[in-house]
Amino acid sequence: MSEHTAQPGTPPWAAWLALKALPLWSSAGYDPTRHLYHERLAFDATPLPLPHLRLMVQARQIATFCQARLDGVFNAADNALHALATVQARYWQTDGQPGWVFAIGPDGRPSSTVRDLYAHAFILFAYAWAYRLSGEPALLAVAQKTVLEVESIFHAPHGGFADAVPAPDATRRQNPHMHLLEAYLALFEATADQFYLDRAQSLVTLAHERFISPRSGLLLEFFGPDWTPSHAYGQNPVEPGHLFEWAWLLGAYTRLNPTDKAVPALRHVAEHLYQSGRRHGVTHRLVRDGMMDDGTLTQTGTRIWPQTELLRLLACRQAEGGSTAEDSRLQTDLTRLFFADFAPAHLHGGWIDRMGPDGTPAVDHMPASSLYHIYGAAKAHLPPPEHT
Repeated sequence: MSEHTAQPGTPPWAAWLALKALPLWSSAGYDPTRHLYHERLAFDATPLPLPHLRLMVQARQIATFCQARLDGVFNAADNALHALATVQARYWQTDGQPGWVFAIGPDGRPSSTVRDLYAHAFILFAYAWAYRLSGEPALLAVAQKTVLEVESIFHAPHGGFADAVPAPDATRRQNPHMHLLEAYLALFEATADQFYLDRAQSLVTLAHERFISPRSGLLLEFFGPDWTPSHAYGQNPVEPGHLFEWAWLLGAYTRLNPTDKAVPALRHVAEHLYQSGRRHGVTHRLVRDGMMDDGTLTQTGTRIWPQTELLRLLACRQAEGGSTAEDSRLQTDLTRLFFADFAPAHLHGGWIDRMGPDGTPAVDHMPASSLYHIYGAAKAHLPPPEHT
């Protein structure tokens, strides 16, 4: 599929990506002077300058546009690879210390030298997709060095890693570990190197043993230094979107490592996360923002990313023959709501990231970071790319 055209009969997700979203975010969303992506756009697609350009956002955009090229959906890969070279030059060890700085300022210098695990996970994810696209050995070498830096910089007792260095608090979080798992799986798919699968397996074990409450079977968000839940039962926050995200990741892991003896248990866990998220976190056909570990819904606003995580999971269940009639109805309804409310036609490939409990927009801009989630959902709805 060419850069600005979609073939007759193109599925709706593919047409929207190829003709609306990816053209917008590769043009208005890209700064050709700095060879970096903008953090956010106004609803009229005007770039909104910010004092910080976060590593995480750059990495997400790079990974997305590399995937789009590989999937035959849209080709802005040259800009993505150019951005990756800029990111490597501007963010990696630029303060003379190992690892990647959290953000740079408008002058291109580090504006935050914090080492953030979440950001490191996403730069690894970007290198996985860039290497898969280009086959350039130098990219893989940087990824391997970054993995070793992660294990040195963020080393922590009781398994897993510290969230950030210096640490903002004593809380430990599952979220950066989830994205590190995603990065290791992407690197394994790109290389078939056991080096990455072994690290993915360790994170899956940590999640199974620590992140998922044996009492509720739900994935908790926050923990003490020894991975004890941060609060008593009924007071631990749970994000329905992360239940669906982890269910998808566990499915991806079991597909890539089918000989792991834990696979049957992990499949059971993934199904429980999905069913619990559906039962407690979805109302009026939309995924809500938050609940507690006793199933009590506490945040009834909606963001775009949890909708996309459920959409991706539903599409994968359908492809694997595991969806029910109710799954199919929800997938249809959620797709309709996505294009009607979150990505309406008048935004021409943009989106409304957050809605209030009453369903009205709760933001005045379009964050670039949402594209990563949206592309994941869209990709699951696309036909397999044709290889010639």
